[in-house]
Amino acid sequence: MKKISRAGVAVISVWLNFALVVNAWPQSSARTPSPDPAQQGKSMPTHASGTFEVKLNPQPSDDKVGDPTVGRMAIDKQFHGDLEGTSKGQMLTAMTDVKGSAGYVAIERVAGTVHGRSGTFALQHTGTMTRGAPQLSVTVVPDSGTGQLVGLAGTMEIKIVDGKHFYEFEYTLPAAP
Repeated sequence: MKKISRAGVAVISVWLNFALVVNAWPQSSARTPSPDPAQQGKSMPTHASGTFEVKLNPQPSDDKVGDPTVGRMAIDKQFHGDLEGTSKGQMLTAMTDVKGSAGYVAIERVAGTVHGRSGTFALQHTGTMTRGAPQLSVTVVPDSGTGQLVGLAGTMEIKIVDGKHFYEFEYTLPAAP
């Protein structure tokens, strides 16, 4: 059996803690109205939602780069719903000696279709937990959209309910030509 490093265990622990606490965040059912066809050429706010599966794979630490106590994970996701696609990325984590306090950052490249428009874009995650109180931001990296997703901007909220992952994606995208 493969032995997981202290940093790898810390990463898994941070992810599970975020998952449990994120589930307690207030749930919003407000939806942004669909774009008006009369507004052609303008960016219109839009909402996408659905589910996703995620696999986190601990990666070996590199003694030549950074601190070996910083955990590193490979991210592999499958999105379903208004966003259909896959993503691959990396996560870095740091634990502290204080129970319930940790942080993580991640970048993932999403390839897929959002409401029928295909391309790729990058998501940037920044998460901290201060003595059990979480703060999480997942944002589209500016100007990272390709194909029919050029100009994409927005934020994604991650929810975990009974072990199942959900996303709520508030975004703007220039109207199709």
